[in-house]
Amino acid sequence: MIKGVGIDVVDVARFMETLERTPRLREKLFTAAERDLPPASLAARFAAKEAIAKALGAPAGMRWHDATVHRVVGGPPQVEITGTVAARAAALGITSWHLSISHDAGIASAMVVAEG
Repeated sequence: MIKGVGIDVVDVARFMETLERTPRLREKLFTAAERDLPPASLAARFAAKEAIAKALGAPAGMRWHDATVHRVVGGPPQVEITGTVAARAAALGITSWHLSISHDAGIASAMVVAEG
């Protein structure tokens, strides 16, 4: 059963300008596994984290590091959740995630379906 759906779109150039203006923001938003990705991939992961939050009802107090998006060669990206994100997902009965991310023409997007 679908428990939540989220979508987000990010302008890659504007997102990177924000990261450059606020150097510590990169560490706040991304896990060590994500931080050094190319700009379009970073923006897509941010969009994915926003989409995940929306699928969870965007509750206050969620930590950005509690959701990591992993690239899987030959397969769809995988969502790894811990801490605040895992707690909210458990409360909603979410047991699996379906994530699609894309980036083209300066725009990164993500769509997630939370299922339980």
